[in-house]
Amino acid sequence: MKKMKKLVLIALVIMGAGFASAQSKIAHLNSQEIMEAMPSYKEAVIKLQNFEKDGYTELQTMKADFDNAVQIYSSKVQSGALSPVLQQIEEEKLGKKEKDLMDRQQSLQTEMQTYSQELNQPILEKVEKAVKTVSDRGDYDYVFDVSTLMIHNGPDITKEVIAEIAKLETEAATTPK
Repeated sequence: MKKMKKLVLIALVIMGAGFASAQSKIAHLNSQEIMEAMPSYKEAVIKLQNFEKDGYTELQTMKADFDNAVQIYSSKVQSGALSPVLQQIEEEKLGKKEKDLMDRQQSLQTEMQTYSQELNQPILEKVEKAVKTVSDRGDYDYVFDVSTLMIHNGPDITKEVIAEIAKLETEAATTPK
């Protein structure tokens, strides 16, 4: 009897979902295609790549300096040129250099994330505004990204959203700051 109640309940939920979706207009888009069509997105990617490259170069320089200091320390220890007190002082200096390197690496990761968010925020706002405009114009209740769908038979509004974003980017470029 319990199984029967569960089956009836499941059937009602499925029918209800079908009924609800029959009343809703649904469209889909390809967010990856939209992003790749945006000049501001392409600029942001280049800026972020340059920032990352500069950070990587900085870390490489710090690592080379640390490796050089370790090599000098090792040669002094092997030659017996360091007293126990000087050896301890040199080890503390190496420990500080290593800590500075690890701290800078963590700091750069945080800076990359913060900079990425700063660059992406206006892009995402444009995408959201364009999707809202297109969905309002088409009277869509829901718009899904194709990456989240297994079947996407509804209208594809990707091209319309790209055109709307192009308008927004043109407006942003001509509006004095």
